[in-house]
Amino acid sequence: MANPASYRPAPGTIPTSPGVYKFRDATGRVIYVGKAKNLRARLNNYFQPPHQLHPRTRQMVFTAASVEWTVVSSEVEALQLEYTWIKRFDPWFNVMYRDDKTYPMLAVSVREKFPRAFFYRGPRRKGVRYFGPFSHAWAVRETLDLLTRVFPIRTCSNGVYNRHKKLGRPCLLGYIDKCSAPCVGRVSESEYDDTVREFVAFMSGRTDQVVRELTNRMNDAAENLEFEKAARLRDDLGAVTKVMERQTVVLSADTDADVIAIESDELEAAVQIFTVRNGRIRAQRGWVVEKTGEETDATLMQDFLVQYYSDAVERAAQEEAEDEALRESKIRRRGVDQESHALAHPSQPVPREILVETAPDEAADVAQLLGELRGGPVHVKVPVRGDKAALMNTVHRNAAEALHQHKLKRVGDLTARSQALQDIQEALGLEEAPLRIECTDISHIQGTDVVASLVVFEDGLPKKNDYRRYRIKEAAGEGRSDDVGSIAEVTRRRFKRYNEDKLANPDDDAFEDEVETTGAKRFAYPPQLFIVDGGKPQVTAAQRVFEELGIVDVALVGLAKRLEEMWVPDDDEPVILPRNSEGMYLLQQIRDEAHRFAITYHRHQRSRRMRASALDGVPGLGPARRTDLVKYFGSVKKIREATVEEIQQVSGIGPKLAEAIALHLAEE
Repeated sequence: MANPASYRPAPGTIPTSPGVYKFRDATGRVIYVGKAKNLRARLNNYFQPPHQLHPRTRQMVFTAASVEWTVVSSEVEALQLEYTWIKRFDPWFNVMYRDDKTYPMLAVSVREKFPRAFFYRGPRRKGVRYFGPFSHAWAVRETLDLLTRVFPIRTCSNGVYNRHKKLGRPCLLGYIDKCSAPCVGRVSESEYDDTVREFVAFMSGRTDQVVRELTNRMNDAAENLEFEKAARLRDDLGAVTKVMERQTVVLSADTDADVIAIESDELEAAVQIFTVRNGRIRAQRGWVVEKTGEETDATLMQDFLVQYYSDAVERAAQEEAEDEALRESKIRRRGVDQESHALAHPSQPVPREILVETAPDEAADVAQLLGELRGGPVHVKVPVRGDKAALMNTVHRNAAEALHQHKLKRVGDLTARSQALQDIQEALGLEEAPLRIECTDISHIQGTDVVASLVVFEDGLPKKNDYRRYRIKEAAGEGRSDDVGSIAEVTRRRFKRYNEDKLANPDDDAFEDEVETTGAKRFAYPPQLFIVDGGKPQVTAAQRVFEELGIVDVALVGLAKRLEEMWVPDDDEPVILPRNSEGMYLLQQIRDEAHRFAITYHRHQRSRRMRASALDGVPGLGPARRTDLVKYFGSVKKIREATVEEIQQVSGIGPKLAEAIALHLAEE
C-alpha cells in the first residue's frame, strides 16, 4: 500500500487549466478518473492529511501508486473525456451507472428473418430492439397479449418455430389469429416485415398514427357493410386503447421530458427516472449506487446525466446502424422498396427538456454537452410549481422508496464485504485488502473432458465478464486425471498471458483501439490473491509456476474442501479462519462459484462430444461441419431420420458428403 506522499507531484508542477486526471495502482491499472476546472486545486485536495479525507477517498489514495493528468481546452471537453475514460477503464472507485439488469423489457429480435417479440430480462444484446422497462413482468406479458391481436407477430422460440415449420401446421396462436404464422407461409416475408414495422412504431410512441389507421379501416368496413371485419377492427382498436390507457397522462400532450430525482445518504444514492413522451409516462427506471466519497447530489446528478445520455445515444446509433444493415440485406435479397421496409427508429434518446430535482454542477456545460448529443437545444430545469413539480415529488418518493428497499435487502452487506476482505488480509498477512481475487477449479470424469474455470471477484462481488474457462491440453491423458498438473497448466496459461500483455503493452494509453467491448477483456493486470482449489500439492504446483514466470506480486493460497483450510506455499501448516467469519463465507462463495462454472463447462464439452460421436467415422466430415450438422437438426437421431436432400440443406455439405453421412448412420 503506497503512501500518497511518495507520488505527490512537486509543488507548482500541476497546471491550473481544466483537465482530466487518473489515479493508477502499483500494477498500472486505472482505479479512479476525475475532472476539474482547475487541476491544481482539485488534485491538492487528495493530498491532505489522511485523517481529513473521506474513508473511501482515503482508501483510494492509499491504493493508488501514481497520478497523471491531461489538459483540455474547456470544461465541456473535460466532461466528454472523463466519460470516455470511465467507460474505457472501468475504475474501481468511480460511481458507475451501468445498464440495469433487473427490469423486465419487451424485446423484438429485428435481425432474424421473421422477428419475434418476447419478454426479456438482462443485458442488452446486438440485433434486438428493447422497449420499456416495465415495472412488473405481468405488464410486459399483458401488453404483448393485447398487441398481438392487432400486430400478429410471432412470440414463439426458434425451436417451436422450426418444429411447426417441419410439421407444416401452425401452433394454437396461429389458429386464433394472434400470430400471422410465417412458419407455414401464411404471409410473405415483406408482409410480415410490415407488421413488425407497425409494432415497433407503436411501441416507439407513434400511437396516433396506428389509432387513426385502425379507425379509418373500421369506418370503411362499416360503410361497405363488412360488419364482421368492422367488429374485429373495433376490438383491435379497443386493445390498442387499453395499452395506451396504462400509460398515465401527467402533462400536456406536446411534452417530451425526462424527470430525474436522487435520494442519497452517506454511503449510497438511489436515482429514479420517469420517461414522459407525448405527456404520458412511458417508462420508469432506477439505480442504486455506492458513493465513492463526499459527492453531493449535484455532483451525482451531473455524473448521471453525462453517463446515462451518452450511453443512450451510443445505443441508438448502434441500433440505427443495425437497422440500416438489415434494410440493405433485405433489398439485396428480395429487391424490395427501401422505404416500405424501414424499421421505425426509437424516439430521440435525449429529450428537449430534462427536469431534475437538483441542478447539476456546471449546469450550463452539461446542457451544452447534452445539446451536442441531441443535435439541438436541451433545457435542464428544476421545476418549482405546477404539474411538473408534482410529478417530481412522485419521482423523488420512488427514489426514496428504492433506497429504503435496497437497504432492507442489503442490510449489513457492505460492512460484511469489507469485513470479509479484512479477515482474509489479516489471516494471510497481506499488505492490503485483496480487492481482486481469482480462483480456479478443475472438472472431469475419470480423466476425460478435463476443463478448468477461472472466476473473478472484485470488492467481494463476482465480475462475470472477466470469467475464463480452459480446456486442459497437457495434464490429463486418456483414462487418467492429474489435478495437480491441471492446476499448473491453468496457472501457467493465465499468468503467461499476463506477462505477455504487460511486456507488449506497458502503458494502457498506447493501445486504445485494442480495448474490447465484449466480455473477453484482456488480463493485463494481476489479482491481489490467486486461489487454487485443493491442498498443499496443488499450491506447490502453482507456486513452481509462479517462480518459473517470475510472479512476485500475487498472493497464492489453496482452499481445501475437507476443513476449509487455506494452504500457503512453503508452510507445513494450513491457515484456518473461524467457521463463522465473513472471510470464510466469502472464500466459500468464491470456491463454490469456481466449481459451478467448471461443472457447467464440463457438461457442455461432454454433451457436445457425445452428440457428435456417432458421426466420427464419416470420411470428409470434420469437427466444424459435424457441429453445424448436430446444431441444425438438434440430435443425431433426427439426422438419421433425415433424407439426403434434407442433409444437403446444412451449409458446407454437398451431395456426396450427404450420401456418405446417411449411409454411415444407416449402417450403425
